Amino acid sequence: MQRRAQRDQQDQRAKRLTRALVCAAAVPVMLVAAGCSSDSGSDDGKDKASEKTAASKSAKPSPTVQAAAYGKLPEPCSVVTKKTLEDLVPKADKGKEGTSNDTATRGSCSWDSLDDNGVDGSQFRWLSVSMLRFESDQTRGPGDKLARDYYTKQLQDAQSAEGAKSVKTTPVGGTGDEAAVVSYDLKKKEGTFKQQTVVARVENVVVTVDYNGAGLAGDETPDAADLIKDAQKAAKEAVDAVAKANGSASGTSSSPSQSVSGSGAGSGSGSGLDSDDDSDSGSKSSGKSSKSSSKTG
Repeated sequence: MQRRAQRDQQDQRAKRLTRALVCAAAVPVMLVAAGCSSDSGSDDGKDKASEKTAASKSAKPSPTVQAAAYGKLPEPCSVVTKKTLEDLVPKADKGKEGTSNDTATRGSCSWDSLDDNGVDGSQFRWLSVSMLRFESDQTRGPGDKLARDYYTKQLQDAQSAEGAKSVKTTPVGGTGDEAAVVSYDLKKKEGTFKQQTVVARVENVVVTVDYNGAGLAGDETPDAADLIKDAQKAAKEAVDAVAKANGSASGTSSSPSQSVSGSGAGSGSGSGLDSDDDSDSGSKSSGKSSKSSSKTG
C-alpha cells in the first residue's frame, strides 16, 4: 500500500512537470505571434502616413491667375470731349451708342458729320470709338495678355482692310500701354476717303478709334496728316476715360510700347457711307470685333 501511494505521488509530479513544460513551450510561440502582429501594425501605419502625405499634396490649390486691373468701362458716348467732337465732327448730332448686352465688357459710339458747302461740295467726317475689356481667366490667361492678343489682331485687321490703298502703320506714344495708327485710302463712288484707325491698349482694355473724311461733290480731299492727329487725340481721350472710370488718373503709360505688329479696328474698312450702324464691339469670350459704321447725315 505504501509503495502504491508513492507511485501515485510520483505519477502526479510527472503530470505536473509535463504540464509546466507544455506551457513553457507555448510562451515563445505567443511572443512570436505578438511580435509579428506588432510588425504588421507598424507597416500599416507607414502606409497610412504615406497616403495622408499624398492626399495632402493633391489637395494643394492650383495657382490662380492674376485679377484684371480694370473692372468696368466708361459710358461710350462720353469718352471724347465736347470740344474734340466739335473739331472732328462739327456737324454731328448726338452720338449713336452701339448695342451691347454687357456694358461693363464692351461698348461703342459713333458720330457722323456732313458740312454742305453748296456748289463747292461737302466735307464728310465719321468717328467711331469702341472698347473691349477682358477678364482674367484660369484657362485662357490674364486679362492684359488677352487684351494684347486682341490688340495685335485689331491692327492686322486694319492693315488688311478690303480695298485699302497706301496702307501705313505708325507707332503712337503717350496713349495707354501700347498704341498704333493704321492709315490708308479707300476709294468709293462718292470720292476718296482717308481712313485712320488708332488701336490702343491700356491694361486689359483695348480701345479702337476709326476716323475718316472725304471731300464730296468736288470738294477737296482732307489732309491725311490732320486726320491722323485728330484720331490720335480722340484715342488718347478715350484711353484716359477708361483709366478714370477705374480710379486711375490717366491711361498714359510712362514708357508706352511702340508695337505695330498687329491691330486696327475691325470697322476700319468702312467709309461711314452707304451702310447701317452695327456698332457691337465684340464679346469677351470670342474677342472678335464687329463692323461699325453709319449713314450720311
